[in-house]
Amino acid sequence: MEETMTSQKSTQELAIEGQKHLEDTIESAFQILSSMNDELCNPNFWSTSSPSTNVNGHHAPPNGDATSSDVVETGGGALDEARLRHKASVAALRTVINTIPYSRKAKAYDNDSMSTDELDAEKLEERASELRKELENKNKYLKLLIDQLRELITDISTWQSPVAV
Repeated sequence: MEETMTSQKSTQELAIEGQKHLEDTIESAFQILSSMNDELCNPNFWSTSSPSTNVNGHHAPPNGDATSSDVVETGGGALDEARLRHKASVAALRTVINTIPYSRKAKAYDNDSMSTDELDAEKLEERASELRKELENKNKYLKLLIDQLRELITDISTWQSPVAV
């Protein structure tokens, strides 16, 4: 249902929505970096005494695998939350990006069954008509200027002709 609702949106609306998701993605990526920085700067997570402690300060289980629940319990919650936000915003951004081609196709079908070639031809015909009118107006103006130049030459010729006495 979401895909049918999104396919009815215009490309511009989808672009705005995509920009919002992109901003969310950037914000969540920044949050991930900030959380990582906070954890790396926290001396409680540094390994100093026990070799059975991993880099995050978590005690490694006997088989050497740290579980994700250990990370959440010891302060990785902000990082995990930022990661989830980042994954969700990237997924939403991908959905919008994947929807854009479908919105263009739907828009093409909604144009009274006219193909893009017919629309382009119609636009070109309108532009050609506008250019013909512009050319006609410029030709009229040019004819006016030529007539004025002839009159000016005639006047100058009359003034320069010798007077018969």
